[in-house]
Amino acid sequence: MCHISDPIDRALLDDWQRDFPVTGRPFQVLAEKLELSEGDVIDRLARMRAAGRITRVGATIAPGAVSASTLAAVAAPEDRLEEIAAMIDAEPGVNHNYQREDDWNLWFVATGPDREHVNGTLSRIGHKTGLRVLDLRLVRPFNVDLGFRMSGRSRRVPGARKVDRSVMQDGDRDLLQTLSTGLPLVADPFAAMARSVNREEEHVISRVRVLHDAGIISRLGVIVRHRALGWSANAMVVWDLSPEQIDRAGPALADHPGVTLCYERRPVEGVWPYRLYSMIHARSRKEAREVLSGAAELPELVGARHKVLFSTRCFKQTGALIQAKEVAA
Repeated sequence: MCHISDPIDRALLDDWQRDFPVTGRPFQVLAEKLELSEGDVIDRLARMRAAGRITRVGATIAPGAVSASTLAAVAAPEDRLEEIAAMIDAEPGVNHNYQREDDWNLWFVATGPDREHVNGTLSRIGHKTGLRVLDLRLVRPFNVDLGFRMSGRSRRVPGARKVDRSVMQDGDRDLLQTLSTGLPLVADPFAAMARSVNREEEHVISRVRVLHDAGIISRLGVIVRHRALGWSANAMVVWDLSPEQIDRAGPALADHPGVTLCYERRPVEGVWPYRLYSMIHARSRKEAREVLSGAAELPELVGARHKVLFSTRCFKQTGALIQAKEVAA
C-alpha cells in the first residue's frame, strides 16, 4: 500500500483494527508484539491521527444496540452544495457526510441516543435547507464490520456477532460515548477514561470487556480514514430487490470479496425503491467496477436492477453520538 511505506506503521494498522487489548497498559502489549517501546507506539498512532490517516483508537458500536441511527440523503443544488453540507455537518448527531454521484448527492448518517433525537436532526436539516430528506432506516445488517488491510487485497471478515443488550448497566452509555469518540493516546488510556467519568479504572476495564463480549462494542481498535490510506474509489451500490430476494442475496453479497459493507434498508415509495445496500472500497474505479461485475454475476443477483453512486468527497467522519449534546446553533 503506497500510502503507508513504513512496515511498522502497516503492522499497527493491519493487526490492531480490532481486538485492542483491554488492560491497564494496552499500548505496551502492542509494543511487545512489534518489538518497540510503548512510547514509540503511542507516538506513531498520534502522528497518524494528526496526519488524518486514522480517526481514533476506539470503538464502533453495533447498529441499534444502545442508540439510534439512520442513513439519509438530500438532493442539493450544485450552487448550494457547500452551504448545505455545512448545515448538515453542524448537527452533532451527524457522524458521516459524503458527496456522491447522483441527483441525491449528499448522503449522511444521523445518530443519537434514541429515535426521537434522530428524527429531530432530520427535521432540522429539512427545515434549514428547504430540501426533502430521505430517511433510509436500517432493517437488517449482513456485514457492518468495516476494516482495511494495508497489504494485499484479502480481508478476513468476522462472522456476525450476536448482540446481548441485557448486559447494559447505568453509566455504560458514558463509556461507550468515550470509546466512540476515541481513547486518549497515553500509556494508561482506560485510567484516563475512568477519571473523565469519575469511576475506577478496574470498573471501566471490566465494563468494556463485558460490552465487547456482548457484541455491543462491535469493534475496538484503530479506526482508519480509508480515503487517506488510498481507498479513494468508493462506491455505494444499491439493489432493487424484494425482501424475499434479499433473504438469499444479502448474505451472498456480504460474503463477496471486495464488498466491505452490506445491509437492508427501508425504501421510500415512489422516490427510492432500493432495499439492499453494499459498499465497495477500492483503490481505483477500475478495481471497484471489477468487484461490482463479480457481485452482479452472483446467482442471487443476476439481472437485478442496481445503481452505482461513487463517493467524491468526505465532509465529515466521526464516531456515533450516543449521549445527547446541545444542538449546534
